[in-house]
Amino acid sequence: MTLSLEGRSVTVTGAGRGIGEAIARDLAAKGAKVAVADLDGARAEAVADAIRSDGGTAVGIGVDVSRRDSVRAMVDRTVAEFGRLDVLFNNAGISQTCPFMEVSEADFDRIMAVNGRGVLIGTQEAARQMILQGGGGKIVNTASIAGKQGYPLFAHYCASKFAVVALTQAAARALAEHRITVNAFAPGVVATELWKQLDREFMDHGLTETPSQAINEFSQSILIGRPSTPADIVGTTAFLASSASDTMTGQTVMIDGGMVLT
Repeated sequence: MTLSLEGRSVTVTGAGRGIGEAIARDLAAKGAKVAVADLDGARAEAVADAIRSDGGTAVGIGVDVSRRDSVRAMVDRTVAEFGRLDVLFNNAGISQTCPFMEVSEADFDRIMAVNGRGVLIGTQEAARQMILQGGGGKIVNTASIAGKQGYPLFAHYCASKFAVVALTQAAARALAEHRITVNAFAPGVVATELWKQLDREFMDHGLTETPSQAINEFSQSILIGRPSTPADIVGTTAFLASSASDTMTGQTVMIDGGMVLT
């Protein structure tokens, strides 16, 4: 077994920044051909440019993961560029800080459309291509500690990440006969642009007073004593994309520094 991904065709959604960008760059450095997909197509192409500048193989693709036609076009573009699709990372996701009693139907639907429905559509469309081409494949979903515990300031986000865990298990059972494995990884507090957004929202709700107060307070229960960085995540994601994880399916791997012990 090896973590080499030489020649493997991989699509990563939400790869224009943060965890997704780190995954895409790491996989390319390990030899994968990477489709960098993001709602912001220009940002996706910029990451792909950087990968190519480093000697890797990459293409940037704009995608709205909540729309089936857009996801199907993403898969088709990947196959047109690289000949097949071996691995899909359903990584695109959004969040929002909102007290439980203030979550609206529109808030709930917006989060679920991307984080829940997006994983369903992505898994279905990737699986159709993998079944068509034969040889199996791998689907890796980005869950969260919020998929294991409910937090009152992120109720709708938690619901969407619990959905990711459930979809991972259901898809693993549905696709095993086609030699397609489906797993997820669950980050905790990761210092990315997303937490800068959440920090601002904490202040807007009057929950904190200073920048970084929210991430610092939310991180106090991390056993290793600090938030994660995207670089802390990519060892696990490379493993899940490689042949080293061939006998794993339906699992959610915690990468949270020990915030949630399961």
